[in-house]
Amino acid sequence: MGAKLDRSILEMHIAGHEAALKGTFSLENIKVLQEISDRLVSAFQHGDKILLCGNGGSAADAQHIAAEFIGRFKRERKSLPAIALTTDTSILTALGNDYSYEAIFARQVEGLGVRGDVLIALSTSGNSKNVLGAAKKAKELGLIVIGFTGKNGGNLKQLCDLTFFANSDQTPHIQEMHITALHAVSEAVEDVLFPS
Repeated sequence: MGAKLDRSILEMHIAGHEAALKGTFSLENIKVLQEISDRLVSAFQHGDKILLCGNGGSAADAQHIAAEFIGRFKRERKSLPAIALTTDTSILTALGNDYSYEAIFARQVEGLGVRGDVLIALSTSGNSKNVLGAAKKAKELGLIVIGFTGKNGGNLKQLCDLTFFANSDQTPHIQEMHITALHAVSEAVEDVLFPS
């Protein structure tokens, strides 16, 4: 028989999640989510698109939220233009090989982004070099930069027009807060653009 599961590990994780949730979704942070939602609504109304990037779990979140906009969140409605910069393996491997891993998102922003578009940059530390490169390039091109990061925000916070801070320094809990926040934004945007 294998090792026995220590239930306290599960309880400790859930307790950490609950603490992060309570600390993150303050009135101030909900106002930030409202501002983010308003910016996305405005972009979509003007025919602009959303670009999203991140590493690891944040890459999965970028893809997940792009799918919510392209597909649907809860309502049958028109598709909304969103591109996860994390999904094209030919582009990612070519850029990583021919330039550097730090350039994999910035080059895509340069090729796909136009003034008025929005970059959603996810980095739990706020210091992911490829995400910072994307944010810098986006600012140069006149895109709106929205950051999702952890408690301290790292260097990313200085490059963003709006920043959502998860009130945790634990990567799993930061990611849990980000997906909760991005789901709330997805629903808010859909509700404004496609009222029932």
